[in-house]
Amino acid sequence: MFNPEFLTSESDPSSGNGLIRYLQDQSPDVLQRVARSASPDIQEIIRHNVQGLLGMLPGEQFEVKIQTNRDNLAGLLASAMMTGYFLRQMEQRMELERSVFGVGGENDDGEIEF
Repeated sequence: MFNPEFLTSESDPSSGNGLIRYLQDQSPDVLQRVARSASPDIQEIIRHNVQGLLGMLPGEQFEVKIQTNRDNLAGLLASAMMTGYFLRQMEQRMELERSVFGVGGENDDGEIEF
């Protein structure tokens, strides 16, 4: 799911990027554990979002190659990360509403029942 080799490069990608330096300081086990903590639903949404941004074609019928620069790739990574954090927060909110209010959480009028 997460490839720690992504963070290593012959050039110096961490010159001004604190997040990349922080990620490079983490052990691969920590990065794998964090990546695995995303639910399958969140993984599917992020996969679909990234594929939509990249314009994925079926690999069986096309030889797909994507070329970009470091800044655009960093923007894509940041977008995927923010989407992941947002989706995880919404998933936690959904779980909380289900545990507090039951399956629906709302009455027929759209009001939250207490």
